[in-house]
Amino acid sequence: MARLLSLLYKEWNGLHQAAFLLAISSLSAQLLALLRDRLLASTFGASSQLDIYYSAFRIPDLIFVSFASFVSVTVLIPFIIRSGKDGGEQAVERFISNLFTVFCGATVVVGIIAFVLMPKLAGLIAPGFEPEALSQLIFLSRLLLLSPLLLGISNLLGSVTQSYRKFFAYTLSPVVYNAGIIVGILFFFPWLGLPGLAVGVILGAVFHLFVQVPSVLQIGIRPRIVGKINWPETWQVIKISLPRTLALSGNQLAIAVLVALASLMATGSITIFNLAFNLQSVPLIVVGVSYSVAAFPTLAALFSNGENKKFVTKIELAIRHIMFWSLPAMTLFIVLRAHLVRVVFGTGNFSWSDTRLVAAALALFSISVAAQGLVQLFVRAYYASNNTKIPLIINLVSSFSIVVLAFSLTKLFEHNMMFRWFMENLLRVEDLEGVGILMLPLAYTGGILINATLYWIFFRKHFGAFSRDVVDSVSRSFAGAIVGGFVAYHTLALFLPLVDQTTYLGIISQGFLAGLAGLVFAIGTLWILGSAELKEFYLALSAKVWRNPVSAGSEEL
Repeated sequence: MARLLSLLYKEWNGLHQAAFLLAISSLSAQLLALLRDRLLASTFGASSQLDIYYSAFRIPDLIFVSFASFVSVTVLIPFIIRSGKDGGEQAVERFISNLFTVFCGATVVVGIIAFVLMPKLAGLIAPGFEPEALSQLIFLSRLLLLSPLLLGISNLLGSVTQSYRKFFAYTLSPVVYNAGIIVGILFFFPWLGLPGLAVGVILGAVFHLFVQVPSVLQIGIRPRIVGKINWPETWQVIKISLPRTLALSGNQLAIAVLVALASLMATGSITIFNLAFNLQSVPLIVVGVSYSVAAFPTLAALFSNGENKKFVTKIELAIRHIMFWSLPAMTLFIVLRAHLVRVVFGTGNFSWSDTRLVAAALALFSISVAAQGLVQLFVRAYYASNNTKIPLIINLVSSFSIVVLAFSLTKLFEHNMMFRWFMENLLRVEDLEGVGILMLPLAYTGGILINATLYWIFFRKHFGAFSRDVVDSVSRSFAGAIVGGFVAYHTLALFLPLVDQTTYLGIISQGFLAGLAGLVFAIGTLWILGSAELKEFYLALSAKVWRNPVSAGSEEL
């Protein structure tokens, strides 16, 4: 317990040090998330019940992004840093208590309205569901309305812990969140049925919140409900957060449209979409989110101090490392997609047909993994610079593009036999039913690529062209990724006659050896090309980041 508390209280100052902590914790959370999805897939397969479960998150998630963005770290960290400079922990406590009161009141009111309107809202979310499935969807969605309140309060506390660079509490929260959901699958579902899964989600949200408490208390801040609200301060936060709220809501609405379209397709289509989406999120969260979250407090402080040159330099550093990790992960995920899906989900009621469809969807999602990582960074960079207009415009364009592409590609797939034949043969699913679901991941990827491209263009316009080092670094990382993917693909073929693919051991050994070979050749290519990121990673490891933190004044920052 003493060791855990020391980690919760510890400040993490270096970018790589904090990013490695976030990456390791994110990886732990993602492993639990994969275990969660494996348990769900083995229990239900790609079925109507799992379609109902995943659909039940849509309204609560929309409420969460709409109101939790008001208390999100990307909005609040600059305010907290300024409050701390002006008045210390007491000023921060007054600021946080003010937002805590407003957020709780607004979320409870909206939750009650959503509870009453849920029968109508559910019909919009899943128009393809039968009446019995809609009834279950309404009940689960109502239960899950507790999660936006709990997770929003946790985000509010998380903004405090990140401002003071106590990243461990933030990184631990998704781990315990997924642990709570797993408890629901293993213990509450056999007792309560589908509602037991929702109870597990609520339990995970409670864990997510309470793990933040020790760090906040150690800082000396105790949020509370206040009787008199500082409205000028509140409106200032709302003014900053509103564009982000609209942008995130647009993204959630786009995903809701994709889910609605999937509900009109074959049974299990929503499950196929969500399982593939969750699996492709592993490299995104471990790499892209870790570096962007670790960089954000530093970026906010640099911009606040007027150090624009250092601000851009730190963004370039994060870009180089995000691409260094994301591009090889992208190619390996595409090449090893069937092995990854079969190893993670392939048990119980999850069939080989389910595996192939999820694998095909995973390949399409994975094309945008590196772009998603860049989007995470650019969003935080703009918010650190107090510019919320650009992220709003770009994300709304991206969300609109996803919806338009989803309808267009679905219609094209249905009516153009040449396009259908090309996609089915490219993804090797020509003998399966329900292949139309693959147009939705393709639409999502298209929208994300548009998103990242627009951010790159606008950032160059506002902050100047990136240095030649960034372009060269991305080129080297891309070359390493291509070589690694090529070697992994041919290694799969090499070991095909040597392993029994009807056994779990055969599948995992073939995939592991192919992935290892691809990784070795990717690293070798990067070494030959003189990758600076490879050297920086080695130096960060050799510095024993867990025992000897890099000082705040070093190049790590």
